[in-house]
Amino acid sequence: MHFIKNKQIMKYLSILALFISITAFSQTKVGTIDVDYVVSKMPELETVNKEVEEYTSKLDADLQKKVTDYKEKIEAYKTSEATLTIAQKKEKQQELAAAENDIAKFQQTGNSLIGIKRDDEMRPLYTKIGDALEKVAKAQGYTQILQTDASLVYLDDKYDITLAVLKELGITVTEE
Repeated sequence: MHFIKNKQIMKYLSILALFISITAFSQTKVGTIDVDYVVSKMPELETVNKEVEEYTSKLDADLQKKVTDYKEKIEAYKTSEATLTIAQKKEKQQELAAAENDIAKFQQTGNSLIGIKRDDEMRPLYTKIGDALEKVAKAQGYTQILQTDASLVYLDDKYDITLAVLKELGITVTEE
């Protein structure tokens, strides 16, 4: 008797779970957006690129100064090498090695700093896109928005809200 009652409860729960799944699925509306395309159409991108280029130029100038100082130290060492004691030579060689290491570290750090600068400059653009995306998604009843990229294997254009987000941002795009 217990077995039959448990079987009926399991059948009821299975039907209930199926009904909930169907109901949830029918209420899901999934869209897509090409964020890279939206960013490429934003007029602010030009300012971001200019800021990053200026920052990169400043870092390049600092690097060139370090390289010039290093070359001058090498020339000074070569010029005075014959008159230096062994201890002085060792000291100068250590200074040259330290300067060489400093240049290498500066290059590595510079690349990281440029990436950080780009991220900082791009953050307001992504925030602006996010706000517009949220407005469009809510207005059109989307429950999920996926970003189009290499992992998206199929896309029905009628669910792509890229152009709607551009419109929300006040950006007019001509047909491509």
